[in-house]
Amino acid sequence: MRKTVFNFLGLVVAIAISMVGCQSLPTLTAQNAPVATTVKLSGWGASPAEQKLLTGVLRDFEAQHPTIKVKYEQIADQYMDVMKTRLVGDAAPDVFYLDALEAPFLMSQNVLEPLDGYIKPEFELTDFEPTLLDTFKYRATIYGLPKDYSTLALFYNKQAFANAGLENPPQTWEELRAYAKKLTIDANKDGRIDQYGFGENPELARQVYQIKAYGGQVVDRESRAAFAEQARLQGLQSVVDQYRNERSSAQKSDVGTNSGSEMFGQGKAAMVIEGNWAIPYLRDTYPKLDFATAEIPTINGQRSTMLFTVAYVMNKQSKHKPEAWELIKYLTGKEGMQKWTGTGFALPTRRSVATNLGYDQDNLRSSLVAGVNYGIPWQVGKYPAAIMNNFDNQFVSALLGEQPLPQAMQRAQTQANQLIQALD
Repeated sequence: MRKTVFNFLGLVVAIAISMVGCQSLPTLTAQNAPVATTVKLSGWGASPAEQKLLTGVLRDFEAQHPTIKVKYEQIADQYMDVMKTRLVGDAAPDVFYLDALEAPFLMSQNVLEPLDGYIKPEFELTDFEPTLLDTFKYRATIYGLPKDYSTLALFYNKQAFANAGLENPPQTWEELRAYAKKLTIDANKDGRIDQYGFGENPELARQVYQIKAYGGQVVDRESRAAFAEQARLQGLQSVVDQYRNERSSAQKSDVGTNSGSEMFGQGKAAMVIEGNWAIPYLRDTYPKLDFATAEIPTINGQRSTMLFTVAYVMNKQSKHKPEAWELIKYLTGKEGMQKWTGTGFALPTRRSVATNLGYDQDNLRSSLVAGVNYGIPWQVGKYPAAIMNNFDNQFVSALLGEQPLPQAMQRAQTQANQLIQALD
């Protein structure tokens, strides 16, 4: 009997221990589960549609990487000033957007993590457009992977062309000027133009190809301004002559609009040169507008356009570098890039993704895609603000007839280099 009682008690104890053990299993599992690492990503403001798209791509990344969470911060104003301040103060995010224009300075400051050591053969680096990838190299080291890009193309109003008896887009800049004269309309013959043939943007970002087409350069190897050589100003002089003498082109401010795309959409210019961003804008804002695109007409016998691109880069002080790389790898990999560029807001920097999406065959985007083979990256040395601001101010002055173009460019170059010398 006593033995039976002990056996019974032993069985009860065993069951109790078993129950306690079972009850403690969830606690042990929770304690041993890996804690998710949070990677901070920063970028600048975007449209609500683009913001929604990015959020979806980041959620897809998190679903495939359950141990990594992404905290995205949108910096609406003064993006690069904010980022530079945070980099100096060791408060920058793990991963952030870097525009090609600002890349030369940051790449030279030892604040970005070199990415070569993270890139494996299966990442297929050769799938990227070489010019776009090279834009984020410094001394043969890769500091960023381009997430998307746009070139510039000629946008033209098909109805306006038909009304003027024009069938095909201009092939040369001389033809563009001739077309612009035919497309300029003064309906009441009172000197007030209702439709300009061409919408001109005097900013340096839209004039670089005019300088380079005649053998000029914007900056030298020391990042000094070098655009004032008089023998290389023919392209810029052509822009001034069309605006002042022929009166067949206008700036956005001349017609009360905020952009070339708006000028074009409102019918105040029959032709403009814009990027991929104009396509969704025009379709959404002016759905009845019948327009087409073409490659920018040749200048001095040369085909040219601009390349605007942005990369994901890693903060050198990041405390989560392996996780930060996983995020960059996904966003610039084939899957992530196809999700990001699949709606047409931007063009993919990977050739395979562009082929899959068919943008090289798209009626509106094929001209933009073609330009990646000969485009000029939008970079003007380590001190872009000094170069751009002085060029833009003086070129507009020449455009308005306040001073001759050679004098304006010499002033711009001198003032830019004085500022750069003070900064360097």
